[in-house]
Amino acid sequence: MKTLLGVLVMALSGVTASAQTFDAAVAGIISNASFKQAAAFLDSDHDRFVRELVSLTEIPAPPFKEQKRAEACLALMRGFGLSDVEMDAEGNVMGLRKGTGDGPLLVVLAHLDTVFPEGTNVTVRREGTRLMAPGIGDDTRAVAMMLSLIRAMDAAGMRTAADILFVGDVGEEGPGNLRGVRYLLQKGKYKDRVGAFIAIDGGEQATIVNGALGSRRYRVTFKGPGGHSYGAFGLVSPAFAMGNAIDRFSRVAVPAEPKTTMNVGIVGGGSSVNSIPGEMFMDVDMRSESPQELRKLDETFLGVVRDAVDEENRTRSTKEGRIEADIKLLGDRPSGETPVTSALVQRTAAVVKAFGMTPSYEIGSTDSNIPISMGIPAVTIGRGRGGRGHSLDEWVDVEKTSSVKAAQVALAIVLASAGLQ
Repeated sequence: MKTLLGVLVMALSGVTASAQTFDAAVAGIISNASFKQAAAFLDSDHDRFVRELVSLTEIPAPPFKEQKRAEACLALMRGFGLSDVEMDAEGNVMGLRKGTGDGPLLVVLAHLDTVFPEGTNVTVRREGTRLMAPGIGDDTRAVAMMLSLIRAMDAAGMRTAADILFVGDVGEEGPGNLRGVRYLLQKGKYKDRVGAFIAIDGGEQATIVNGALGSRRYRVTFKGPGGHSYGAFGLVSPAFAMGNAIDRFSRVAVPAEPKTTMNVGIVGGGSSVNSIPGEMFMDVDMRSESPQELRKLDETFLGVVRDAVDEENRTRSTKEGRIEADIKLLGDRPSGETPVTSALVQRTAAVVKAFGMTPSYEIGSTDSNIPISMGIPAVTIGRGRGGRGHSLDEWVDVEKTSSVKAAQVALAIVLASAGLQ
């Protein structure tokens, strides 16, 4: 007979076991006295969790300006039983919870940044058990939950086989292009040690994000000589070149399966209604569940831009200069999958089932994209009830029973992955 620890260490090593084995291992964790003690602590800690959620939410963390929230999170982490608590060169904050060294390093992560620009009112409003503010769910609730999990583990005196690196990372949202987790896994001091990765950045906890939705984002600026709309009529126009490119791009066929999408989200440029513009720009987003389809669409798009520029230079006069396209990559998120049959996903599913839910599997664009693309098993798990993400009326529900359960589920997933001794 294998011990619980032995089963979990084998799982961390990538050895496949049956779903029943993982179910039994998780049942052993949940019935363990130290887990029950930690679960009770999460209940008693709930008011502090809510206070920290509010205080962190009200510290603005727009893209590339997360430092104040990072410093607040770092100060809280220094009060726990963590070692090597620090901020890295990219702005991520982290602390290591030492295990016995019997498994590879597990990263547990929640992102600090929000999508909202500087100057957004982030004051938290309360209606009953519902808290509302921009960014309060995505992903501030997960940050506050992660801090509560660390306190619970300390309170119960828990030991794990694997070291756990708890991270509040920067740059997950849009223009950040996953810069925090890229640095952590590709340049940071733990880059060669990570064996498994859990991001807390979802909603309902029955949903397990094990697929990475890839994306490519560009800003394309069309440049030309410009001129008076009447006096210089006939010269090449960046507006016509861009319009042609958009029209051509709109007619590109993409597969429904694997789902592949494209969008022109922002356009702009020009100086006046009676001037041929000197510059026009468009921001383009392309996504696919398949790396191959995304690469194909990317190549097609770049060809569309070239063809539109060439056609404009052939169609109108270039005596004052030609149309050129400046193509700037804004974002590149790799796609891939941690298979449902993998040990990490099976453990996570076993926890979900143990708490009376039916696991479902989804593809998403999260910090897990980077480890998945590097061959590191990774999942993104839920943080609890909420809605209206990325909107000014974003909300979370902190009704105590469901909120504490969400934290207990997350704790069980972490322990199932790290190996509870």
